[in-house]
Parts: sequence; structure tokens; C-alpha cells
Amino acid sequence: MVKSDPAMAEQMRSGDGFIAALDQSGGSTPKALKLYGIEEDAYEGEAEMFSLMHQMRARIIKSPAFNGEKVIAAILFERTMDGEIDGVPTAEYLWKTCKVVPLLKVDKGLDEAEDGVKLMKPMPELDALCEKGVAKGIFGTKMRSVVDAANPAGIAKVVEQQFAIGKQILSHGLIPIIEPEVTISIPDKAEAETLLRDAILAQLDALPEGTEVMLKLTLPEVDNQYKALVDHPAVMRVVALSGGYERAEANDQLSRQTGMIASFSRALTEGLSAQQSDEEFDATLANSISGIYAASVAG
Repeated sequence: MVKSDPAMAEQMRSGDGFIAALDQSGGSTPKALKLYGIEEDAYEGEAEMFSLMHQMRARIIKSPAFNGEKVIAAILFERTMDGEIDGVPTAEYLWKTCKVVPLLKVDKGLDEAEDGVKLMKPMPELDALCEKGVAKGIFGTKMRSVVDAANPAGIAKVVEQQFAIGKQILSHGLIPIIEPEVTISIPDKAEAETLLRDAILAQLDALPEGTEVMLKLTLPEVDNQYKALVDHPAVMRVVALSGGYERAEANDQLSRQTGMIASFSRALTEGLSAQQSDEEFDATLANSISGIYAASVAG
């Protein structure tokens, strides 16, 4: 097992700031580009679409405000990891130029709903992807499941799958981010979050001593619902996803969660546009980063 970079580990464990989620994949890319001011008729085919997405991400990463002082890590889509910024591999550029820890999204999307949840699709190429990530300087990974109801059986399956795959990722020396997202619009969200917290705690307690994982969770209905997870010795960091909340609301909720930091995607890029001048773009992004940073360190 490859030992994690100690400087990256220290930044992930105790650095002030948040994680930028720059990992939109195939299904969410057209929507992300549209929000950025690029309509679907502006490109043809997947290759052109992903090229435009990479340009957007590179513009964000190269912006002066995007650095390790407030952004401690960034989650990349595989194609983004495989790309370059100014001729330098993306993960290497992030760490050496920006002092931002590179992370990698590894899941391949969701299965059909069953028992109130959506499990992750099989990942037969996960070992190869992890090996590639290690070779490119990736520190950790992220994988997303979805909880749509307070169904104990379904939530147990989601958490079991997440931790089983997490152990596979750990065997490559990478730190997994366990992400069972609770849909923000469900009527029994608070109950689902209690079930989820307890299922995660049971899995954490069963990990070998010295093992560390990270958790990415929807902002909870009950403030500090996840404090026991924040305090658990097997947890390197607990980060919050915005889950569809507008940035102002997400920041407000996050500021009340002790020990949680942001890992926002849409909320981070809110207000950015391909049509903006570099000065307008950089100012908008700097304002976004400052707000999310303030909410992340408030708790």
C-alpha cells in the first residue's frame, strides 16, 4: 500500500478552508455548461463538450483566488485528471502551483432506485483507475450514492457498499470520501439522516485502528447531527455538499455545523459565466470562495 503524502494529509486533516467539487461528469456536464452560459447548440459531441468543461475548470483553477489559503482540495473528474493546465498534468498543477490537494471522482453513476436509495453502479475498472490516480499524484477519491427515503434496509445497503468500496480504495493508499447524499426535498430527511449517521458510525467503529476515511454528507436538518462523525478517530474530515441549496442558504446552514467544511459544486460556480471578462470572472469567483471559506471556518 502506497503511503499518502504527509503534507497533503495534514492539509486535508486540519487545513482551514473547503473542498472545491470540480467533478461534474457526463450526465451533469450539459447543465453545468448551461449555467456557465454555454448552450447545448454551442458544441457537437462528447469530446467538444468535455473540452469546453475542461476550459471552464482550468479557468477556475488558474484564477488568483483559487489557492490553498482558502481551497484546501479539489475533486476532479477522470477526464480532468487526464488533462493538462498550461502543459502540466492537472493534479500536479493543483498541488505544485496552487497548493490544492487533488482528489478524484471514481463512481460511474447510480443504479435504479430500490428500497428508497440508489446504489452505485458496478466499478469493474476501479483498481486500474486507482492505480492511475496514484501515478498522477491523486491523494483521495470520491464516490456518490443517494438516499431518497428513511428506509433502514436501503440506507444499510448504501453504507455497506460505500465502505466495502472504500476499503478497496484504501488498499491503493488513497483516502476515500464516503458520500451517501440525502436528497434535500424528501419529507423524512431528518429521520433518514439519523439512520445514516448511526449506520456510518457502526462501519467506522469496525475499521482497523489507524484507518482514516473522509465523509461527504448533505447539510443536515438538525444542526450538528453529524458531530459524532466529525469527532470519530477514523474520520479525517467531514465535508458538506450543497445538494441544490442556493449558495447563501448553503453557507448559512454550514456555518452552524461544528467541524464540517464545504465541498460545493454548483454553489461554488454560481454566478460564473463564459461571457465574463477575466476581471469579472475572477472577482465573482473570489467572492464565492470567500463566502464558502467563511462558512467553513465558522463552525
